[in-house]
Amino acid sequence: MTTTTTAILENKKKFSLTRVLIEGRAFLALILIIVVFSLMSPNYLTFDNVLIMASHVAIYAILGLGMLLVVLNGGIDLSVGSTLGFSAVIAGFLMQGVPINIFGVILYLSIPVVVVISCAVGAAVGLVNGILVSKFKVAPFVATLGMLYVVRGLALLMTNGLTINDLSGDEALGNTGFNWLGFNRVLNIPIGVIIMILIAIVLGFVLGRTRFGRWLYASGGNERAAELSGVPVRGVKIWVYVISGICAAVAGLILASTLTSASPTAGNTYELTAIAAVVIGGASLMGGRGNVRGTLLGAFVIGFLSDGLVIVGVSAYWQMIFIGAVIVVAVLLNSLQYGRRRRPAAATPPAKATPPVAEPTPPVPEPAAKN
Repeated sequence: MTTTTTAILENKKKFSLTRVLIEGRAFLALILIIVVFSLMSPNYLTFDNVLIMASHVAIYAILGLGMLLVVLNGGIDLSVGSTLGFSAVIAGFLMQGVPINIFGVILYLSIPVVVVISCAVGAAVGLVNGILVSKFKVAPFVATLGMLYVVRGLALLMTNGLTINDLSGDEALGNTGFNWLGFNRVLNIPIGVIIMILIAIVLGFVLGRTRFGRWLYASGGNERAAELSGVPVRGVKIWVYVISGICAAVAGLILASTLTSASPTAGNTYELTAIAAVVIGGASLMGGRGNVRGTLLGAFVIGFLSDGLVIVGVSAYWQMIFIGAVIVVAVLLNSLQYGRRRRPAAATPPAKATPPVAEPTPPVPEPAAKN
């Protein structure tokens, strides 16, 4: 036992370049992307372009942060892209006015109310996912894949497949200000980036400083052991899907505000981008391993790579190939990183047991002869 402990401590102290490269792969990849595209285009690393790219990254990052909680729990959420589009459609529908046929009037809601209702819709989608997975034991892949089609279909039904344009509102109706999310800046920082930072800070605090965070890591690492230890595994599982739905709704609102339109097909394949950000950031798809910092780096890698390819004029088809290759490499590195940690140490073979030696039976004394 002492020898094994000493060997583990020596391995931790020993500097390993391979381990540093694997664990810091997201940061190193981001630096490499910035250097390469800065050499290829002088406009890539300008202040204005970095802010534009960061606003694009914010949508990926917010989706990825919600996905991170689900992945930490050992699940997956394929419905975040559809939830993004559906929440944007809900916001556009409410801003166009809600007809109340009984009274013959059209109700126009203020922007804060529209935002709250849209986020509530995202939470409701996540709640359904969580109940299906935790209560009815439906596989997360199947449950969220079904919700992907259901939610996307609802968005298409509400709009007849058309895009809701002109979300600027009317001052006389009291529904202006929606474009504040997509266009306004505070200290020259886009609102979307600020929202991304706030969500990252809150989720980082939740994961690192609260009981819920400890429960999440425990249930993702070993659900059965966590349940036996008193962790409310079902409740944690429901909440991570609810938070993922809310994050998707927030991303949908930012995207609709930026485009000043709500499309029922918005967010198509964004669920794959969110998963890619989580994986590139070093989270394990088996659950229990990952953090906010890594997911943010993963989102920046995807966003800066995509925008860099656009700036240098690479075809959209090649962009898909490059991003797909990055995802595959990230998964392979994850397998190397976590596969080594899970590999059990070689145990010393037990010594062969010596069969017991039968003790000789003492001789029975003969009875004394009678005289």
